[in-house]
Amino acid sequence: MATLALSDTYLRLGLIGYGESTVKPQVLSYLSSLLERSVQKNERRLETSQTKDIITIFHGSKAPSLGIGHYIDRIFKYSCCSPACFIVAHIYMERFIQRTNAIITSLNVHRLLITSVMVATKFIDDAFFNNAHYARVGGVSTSELNKLEMKFLFGLDFRLHVNINTFEKYCVLFEKEGTGGLQIERSIQACGIKGNWSNQEDSTCATTIAR
Repeated sequence: MATLALSDTYLRLGLIGYGESTVKPQVLSYLSSLLERSVQKNERRLETSQTKDIITIFHGSKAPSLGIGHYIDRIFKYSCCSPACFIVAHIYMERFIQRTNAIITSLNVHRLLITSVMVATKFIDDAFFNNAHYARVGGVSTSELNKLEMKFLFGLDFRLHVNINTFEKYCVLFEKEGTGGLQIERSIQACGIKGNWSNQEDSTCATTIAR
C-alpha cells in the first residue's frame, strides 16, 4: 500500500510520465510556492529584528524582475532536466543553509536555484548540459556560475547523495505543500540575481545579470 501511495504521489507531482505530457509538472509550482513564502518570511524577520543578512557570492544588489515561479519554469524548459531534480535541488538548498547559516531572500534565491538544480542534474540525470548552457539559462556568466558551483559544493561538504527515504519524505511534504495541508516553514537562506531580463528569452535565454 505504501508503494502504491508513493507512486500516486510521484504521479501527482509530475515526477513520472512527464515526458508523455505537455502539462507542467506540479512539483515546479509547489517549489515556487515554498520558496516565495520562505523569502517573504525571512525578509519580514530581517526587517523587524536586529538580524543582519550575511552577504555572500550568491547575492545581487537588487532583486531580479523575473519572479521565482517563472525562473523555475525557465530552468525546467531550457535545461531539459527531470522533475525529480527540483526535489533534490531543494534538499541541497536546505543542506547548504544548515551548514552556512545563510538566509534566503529575493537577492539570492535565483542564483541558489540555478546552482542547486544544475548540481542535482549532474548527480542524478543520465544526460545534462554543461555549465555554459546553464549560465545562459540562469542569466549569469559561465565564470560566475563556475564560482557559484564551487562555493555551493564546499558549502554542502560535497554531500550530494540523497537516500530514497529522504527523497520520499520530501515528495510527501511537497504534495502537502501544494494541497495546503501543510505549510513547510523553513528559514531557507541563500543567493540572488539582479538586472533586467530579456522579453525575448525564448530565443537564447536570459540576459547576463550585472552586479
